[in-house]
Amino acid sequence: MTSSVRPESMQRITTPQLAKEFIDEQVALLREQIGDKKVLLALSGGVDSSVVAALLIRAVGRQLVCVHVNHGLMRKGESEQVIQVFGKELDANLIYVDASDRFLDLLAGVSEPERKRKIIGAEFIKVFDEEAKKLSDISFLAQGTIYPDILESKGVKAHHNVGGLPEDMKFALVEPVKLLFKDEVRVVGEALGLPHSMVYRQPFPGPGLGVRCLGAITRDRLHALREADAILREEFDKNGLAGKVWQYFISVPDFKSVGVKDGLRYEGWPAIIRAVNTTDAMTATIEEIPYALLHHITHRITHEVPGINRVVYDLTPKPIGTIEWE
Repeated sequence: MTSSVRPESMQRITTPQLAKEFIDEQVALLREQIGDKKVLLALSGGVDSSVVAALLIRAVGRQLVCVHVNHGLMRKGESEQVIQVFGKELDANLIYVDASDRFLDLLAGVSEPERKRKIIGAEFIKVFDEEAKKLSDISFLAQGTIYPDILESKGVKAHHNVGGLPEDMKFALVEPVKLLFKDEVRVVGEALGLPHSMVYRQPFPGPGLGVRCLGAITRDRLHALREADAILREEFDKNGLAGKVWQYFISVPDFKSVGVKDGLRYEGWPAIIRAVNTTDAMTATIEEIPYALLHHITHRITHEVPGINRVVYDLTPKPIGTIEWE
């Protein structure tokens, strides 16, 4: 097994040629490590797990079993993209579990952010464990661990993949991108032929929209959040901001304010836009979005998304505000 320390001599993967060399090397190592046995992977649709899945499909084909758990807190179209890319285009051995109701029922009435995170994390492991127990002859567990996860697991963040699964899962680990930084994983993903939108998908917290539907999650507010977020992403794509802004999303708090619609007063939620740039996620600056575009996004969200009657723009850098609200 490779060490968990990146050698100083290791060249940064910045070109398709270097990515191809890495892929060829990993495919050979994976075939040697796995042989004719089966590998299990929790495929979220995020960059890291998607690149690991594509690498393993290239190395061992249908010996890889991918489990995609839809916890009901995905962004619009994300589970559909996983099914399309892996289930259909790459012919992966894909198990899709729609556990939305399970998660949302457990989260009903829970407003404390840390409790929400713990419920989502624990239930995800439970669902994944249930699926793993239905399978036989699994010898390996693949994870999308990348180098910053290893560095952070020694310090601040305890919620990463590293050490996150139940003790009684007796699998040997397969972590083919664990010595790579995020930008390198993206270059490798492009070289593997994954869609650009998947490879350059924004960082997305494990609890998903669960930490952006602020306070106790309700299905109607979660739906409004998902639709408003999709409009924001569509407009950033159309206006050339997608590649320029590191992370942008909507949060919807659990309070209402008075608005006017069709000449009548009604109550609706505000949608909060967050758009930040950062190099290391430890500090972040606010992206200056053209006012004309902000007006257009506001018009679309307030006219197309039932339940939302205001749009506000969060101007707080990190520090003093964190990137996520919860």
